[in-house]
Amino acid sequence: MEMLSGAEMVVRSLIDQGVKQVFGYPGGAVLDIYDALHTVGGIDHVLVRHEQAAVHMADGLARATGEVGVVLVTSGPGATNAITGIATAYMDSIPLVILSGQVATSLIGYDAFQECDM
Repeated sequence: MEMLSGAEMVVRSLIDQGVKQVFGYPGGAVLDIYDALHTVGGIDHVLVRHEQAAVHMADGLARATGEVGVVLVTSGPGATNAITGIATAYMDSIPLVILSGQVATSLIGYDAFQECDM
């Protein structure tokens, strides 16, 4: 049986669900997933200049195609920058999947770098 990392499992799960594009902005807490996007292949990554743009682009994809829009952002400020776009999609019942990084489980609650209770 092939051993997969958690990041590879995430990417393969997205592929299994028919995801063709992920919109996002790299950050330290999600670099393993970015590596897996490259290693596994099969999903196009659309690099944006701001996390809010990623969510609005995923929202537009979902509205135009009926597919689920997928966003990948890092922890803390990356996740909070996505909130306006998430609220817009939520209010209009637009299907999105937002993947956000997080600090290590052992560090949660200790004000670790970019820790944010979302």
